[in-house]
Amino acid sequence: MNIEELIPENIRILKPYVAGKTIAEVMEMYKPDKISKLASNENRLGFSPLVRNAITDIMDNLQDYPDPVSHKLRKKLAHFHGVKNEEILIAAGSESLISVICRTFFKEKEYAITADATFVGFFVQAGVRGIQVEKIPITKDFKFDVPGILQAVKKGVKIVYIANPNNPTGTYITKPEFEYLINHIPEDVLLIADEAYYEYAKDVEDYPRALENRKKNVIILRTFSKAYGLAGLRVGYGIAHRDLITQMSKTRLTFEPTTFAQAAAFAALDDTEFIEKSVKRVREGREKLYSFFDAHNVQYVKSICNSVLMVCNDSETAAKFTQSMLVQGVILRRVQAFGLPNCIRITIGTEEEMKHFEKSFLNITEEIYS
Repeated sequence: MNIEELIPENIRILKPYVAGKTIAEVMEMYKPDKISKLASNENRLGFSPLVRNAITDIMDNLQDYPDPVSHKLRKKLAHFHGVKNEEILIAAGSESLISVICRTFFKEKEYAITADATFVGFFVQAGVRGIQVEKIPITKDFKFDVPGILQAVKKGVKIVYIANPNNPTGTYITKPEFEYLINHIPEDVLLIADEAYYEYAKDVEDYPRALENRKKNVIILRTFSKAYGLAGLRVGYGIAHRDLITQMSKTRLTFEPTTFAQAAAFAALDDTEFIEKSVKRVREGREKLYSFFDAHNVQYVKSICNSVLMVCNDSETAAKFTQSMLVQGVILRRVQAFGLPNCIRITIGTEEEMKHFEKSFLNITEEIYS
């Protein structure tokens, strides 16, 4: 039997998502004195202490399936955002919601439009469903080309996907750009506003909060994996018109997210002090990294999320730099899979982790750039 004959072509040609290396992998491979994991845009401060208590409190209920519609969390999120319960769908992270969207809305020969350098999870989930994605080149300053995207919208387009702020660039669509996009996109085209980094971006003066610019064809995605520090539990949610949420509810997995995830997210929403501390740490860390790069003539892209994109002269330099830093115990994310082979994404970590980055950078600079 030829196994390949059993596999649809769209799966055979699909490039799977490859996550960054774990701390355990790096320790086993290189045994560095210390490790700083600055690859996956996690909250390096951890998570709210309220979360630990919430998880402990529900330990005795693990024999039961999770609440299939996350009643308590859904109600709390609705109140938190000033929307109705039926306008929220909760799942195992933003990528799970992207998968739900791909399963729910696409008909035969319909396709999606997005940037050529954005969240690779969208490309993977579209590919699983055999959905064609037209990739519009980002601008010279690493931003979404809003006029270019709108120009590409024609018959057969079902979805325009916007990550705002964008991953991995950290750039964003401004309020005027977003208003122009939302006012010119056809009503029968869904606009996906992926706001995974919303908490870091929301106070930027010209950042558009999609929730304040809602129309019936807009689906907003949020996650607890970033600022809230719950990446290990996988919980995210979508906000949209109740009719869209009703249809999406039919195709999501029945019992996600887990009982732990629901309880943790419920508790995390109460700890505004932790979120403020996390955002402040990222803001300060970004500025220090900018200054360090400026002092060493390193090209980078200014960001409004919890990472900064370092731009190398070529893909070979990016690969060599990433590997050399890995040997030093600093885990970074080269983003060739995201469409930027000469770039490296650096998560803003704790002060100690960023000092480790700087020291390691200086240790290998002569090796890399000589």
